[in-house]
Amino acid sequence: MCGIAGIVSFNGKNVSNDEIQLMMAQMNHRGPDDKGQFIENNIGLGHLRLSIIDLSSDGHQPMFSDDSRYVIVYNGEIYNYIELRKELSKRFTFRSKTDTEVLINAYRNWGINCLNHLNGMFAFAIYDRKHKSFFIARDRFGIKPFYYYLDKDRFIFASEIPALLAVLNERPLPDKVSIFDYLMFNRTDHNDSSFFSGVKKLQHGHYLEIIHNKVNIFRWYDLSERIGIPFSSPSEFKETLSSSIKLRLRSDVPIGVCLSGGLDSSSIVSILLNDYNKSELNTFSAVFPNSKTVDESVYINEYQNELRNMHFVKPSGETLYNDLPSFLRAHAEPVPSTSMYAQYKVMELAKDNVVVTLDGQGADEQLAGYHYFFGIYFKYLLMNIKLKKFINEIMHYIALHRSTYGIQMLLYFLLPNTLKSMVAFNKRRYINKSFFDENRDLSSIVDNIYSSKSINNGLLDHFEYKLEHLLKWEDRNSMWFSLEARVPFLDHRLVEKSLSMPDDMFIDKGYTKQILRKSLDNILPEKIRNRKDKIGFLTDEDQWFRSQPFKEYINDILHSRSFIERGYIDHEKAIKIYGKHLNGSVNASREIWKWINLELWFQHYIDL
Repeated sequence: MCGIAGIVSFNGKNVSNDEIQLMMAQMNHRGPDDKGQFIENNIGLGHLRLSIIDLSSDGHQPMFSDDSRYVIVYNGEIYNYIELRKELSKRFTFRSKTDTEVLINAYRNWGINCLNHLNGMFAFAIYDRKHKSFFIARDRFGIKPFYYYLDKDRFIFASEIPALLAVLNERPLPDKVSIFDYLMFNRTDHNDSSFFSGVKKLQHGHYLEIIHNKVNIFRWYDLSERIGIPFSSPSEFKETLSSSIKLRLRSDVPIGVCLSGGLDSSSIVSILLNDYNKSELNTFSAVFPNSKTVDESVYINEYQNELRNMHFVKPSGETLYNDLPSFLRAHAEPVPSTSMYAQYKVMELAKDNVVVTLDGQGADEQLAGYHYFFGIYFKYLLMNIKLKKFINEIMHYIALHRSTYGIQMLLYFLLPNTLKSMVAFNKRRYINKSFFDENRDLSSIVDNIYSSKSINNGLLDHFEYKLEHLLKWEDRNSMWFSLEARVPFLDHRLVEKSLSMPDDMFIDKGYTKQILRKSLDNILPEKIRNRKDKIGFLTDEDQWFRSQPFKEYINDILHSRSFIERGYIDHEKAIKIYGKHLNGSVNASREIWKWINLELWFQHYIDL
């Protein structure tokens, strides 16, 4: 896990070492163990290393091929590097034990097709010094970031946006559609845009070539084309998940698990205990002892008799207030919830004990874990006239959850797309009507995420348009504390077969993630295996924003001239909503957080 940066000049000007160093200085947290630069005429590359595999100086980057033709900067892990190295050793002599050298030789051996041989998370750039060309690629699901800025004079890239901003001639303008999607739908990162106009990201499953100063982007991985043979049984699912976890234990530094108490992270812990006897495992959890709604201690404590090194952190309104400047710098773009702060505190807790963490990210998108998937499933059954199953599943849902949320989502998903946008707007009347009218037709959220025709279709849409913002937040939170976060559920072998399964392996009789529950029978604690709720890294933000120091802080922002003049939010309506939140008549904490996060982002990055 590392930070990469680069500049390709198209106008004949040489790249200066100072520019590359300036970019790298914005990302020191990503690579505290080593740093390096490569400057050759109009090309500049920078690398910051967090040492994970082969801790020696042999892993220094930028790394050259043994014939010095190719230069690579690389961020990520290739988990099957041992197997690939064995195969590639028939042609190449290896000088290190790193996966970086395996990657550069894989490209020399297979060319672009090397990507299909990789099991891992990655964003890398390889420069061909002979042909003066670049090959740049990103992993299948977007686990590792790659941002770039392109104009007629330069192509600039980096692992994080602040590194780009450091060398731009002028600050970019805010991207209004990204702000609209953030306020209206709580969504970010569903396309190649960022909150900074002109700053783009290479999409997951894509590669980029620069040849003769021309930039071209191609797709190398399309999940919809890989759907085929499903798992034959829950035991095969479990074996594949266990294999994924085993691969992600490859490391020369300590590994731990972010344990929320939910089904996904608990599955990883249980497999580590059952299959690999990891009783010395370090786990890291956020707990909220004063909350009846978001605290998951009762589930986390199921492991107290099996684990010897359990660590806990207690995020609070006071810690968030104190951490706010650092947390906002870590992300550099607005985030729609303080749940990312809970993960931030877990990573801070972990940094003193491990260098690598595992967690359950991606399982909800893979196994229909979000409760609105019930609405998608009900819609599919109704539209395909499977009325007996439709009635049966709704009855099970109501009996189990004592809720009508799934039915509400069914009704929402049945609406025409134009009305779906109006429903979202009616829930957020604080958004200025003129801003809504200007951007509603430019947003693709409703078409891409809220129009799925079946569970399988919905899962594909989530991998294509939703998952990446969660992966970005995890990358930022972990790397801010110089940690590598690994996500076993996103092994492509697991994902491709999971998304090929029939409906009842996802949802059945009111329960989600059926195949995971069945596969871990007698392995996962029953209290967790039979959980019907979903919490994740939620916080007690509704109470935090009703008390000091946030009460005064939020009021100051809502009454500030800059907030009033932005033009996105009707400040008078926002003030009234906050008043209702303070007296307890509504819980508007998520909207309040979005307002203050957006305003602080403007002040730090745009107003300068």
